Amino acid sequence: MTSHYQYLETSLGRLRLVSDGNHLTAIEFPNRQNSHPTGIEQSDPVLDLAAAQLREYFTGVRRQFDLPLAAGGTAFQQRVWRALGNIPYGELRSYSDIARALENDKAVRAVGAANGRNPIPIVVPCHRVIGSDGSLTGFAGGLEVKRALLTLEGATIPRQT
Repeated sequence: MTSHYQYLETSLGRLRLVSDGNHLTAIEFPNRQNSHPTGIEQSDPVLDLAAAQLREYFTGVRRQFDLPLAAGGTAFQQRVWRALGNIPYGELRSYSDIARALENDKAVRAVGAANGRNPIPIVVPCHRVIGSDGSLTGFAGGLEVKRALLTLEGATIPRQT
């Protein structure tokens, strides 16, 4: 199936939104975009809806997304991404919190790895996950972008890194 993509200018830079025509499959930050993307640069209803909802999010109007998603990943990654989707707007959780939510306290590193492979950041809010010591930890868009997203949501960042 051919993928479609379009760009969305945001306060974080130019995001690339990708769909399979029926589902949003990726959101790519400027620092993570392939200079030769696959697929066709063309809008579709899913991309239009995603762009509209992201614009609302960045203006503080939208707190939850209602989009058809299809993130490719392992069964474990899918479980982690579903758990991320349960973190309320403006709240933070640690990797340990997510592992406990999955009833697998020892999966902290695996949760971190799955979090880092989330292909649909912002909509699947991996930016709301912090280190157990309260520090901001790795994020595909960079720590400045993570801090900006958390600030937009009014989250209290317990410790600056």
